[in-house]
Amino acid sequence: MILFPFRALAALPLRWNHRVGSLLGRIIFFLDKRYAIRLEENLARSGVAGDDAGFKALLKQNVRESGKAFTEVLLAWLRPAEEVAALVSDCQGWDHVDVALVRGKGIIFVTPHLGCFDIAGRYLTSRLPVTFMYSPPRLQWAADLMNEGRQRMNATMAPADRRGVRMLLKTLKLGGNICILPDQAPSQGEGVWEDFFGRPAYTMTLIGRLQQATDADVLMFFGERLADGAGYRVWIKSLASPLQADAQRAARQINAAVEELVRQCPAQYLWSYNRYKVPAGAPPASANQSPP
Repeated sequence: MILFPFRALAALPLRWNHRVGSLLGRIIFFLDKRYAIRLEENLARSGVAGDDAGFKALLKQNVRESGKAFTEVLLAWLRPAEEVAALVSDCQGWDHVDVALVRGKGIIFVTPHLGCFDIAGRYLTSRLPVTFMYSPPRLQWAADLMNEGRQRMNATMAPADRRGVRMLLKTLKLGGNICILPDQAPSQGEGVWEDFFGRPAYTMTLIGRLQQATDADVLMFFGERLADGAGYRVWIKSLASPLQADAQRAARQINAAVEELVRQCPAQYLWSYNRYKVPAGAPPASANQSPP
């Protein structure tokens, strides 16, 4: 019974799904003051909007796009996987994947909270096997729904814990492919402080450690939401330079690559996420920041 409204939203054509999401985003922004304050602060302090008029316009866009992100994920989880993958009408940069597959060292796909991760992820798994690291929702029914929706086609799920890290490492050593969201604050001191849009953010070192252990290729990607329910465009890009061996500097490179993607499509980034929190076990922000 609890899933009925979700299934109804998932059944709507994408254009109407997004219209409902746009309205929902505005309602949540109006009712949830804590959410609204964090979104406004993170967006304003990032500097991506330019002047005041640009900020106000971008804020309105982001409120609507954030609502779409919620309603479209139901579509991604509840519709047939092949139908979800087919919503991607264009892919820019698949040649980077082809080159990496020839090397045979495995691929680390890195995607921030930008655009639609779940639909872009289904597109990836329509073309090759991928193991995704994930943090399960606190509500069991939501976790079950997410796992049912994501673990299809060529997808394998790895929990965000030590067992999951071992799964990722094993996959890469066998020449397989993994996917990690880099803009989540790691727990239990498993990160370093590095700048993200001009502010210190506790940043995971896992991507660098996995790359150093396996010589895997690192590719940035995200699924851009197209206007008027026209579908999605997947972008795949290589790093500007190979990841450095030093964990601190590698984390800095990843943050810079994420910033580049976000600047490409700032209205579709999850600015409401508490990216600058201090997780339990993390040192003070100045404790391990290295010089340029």
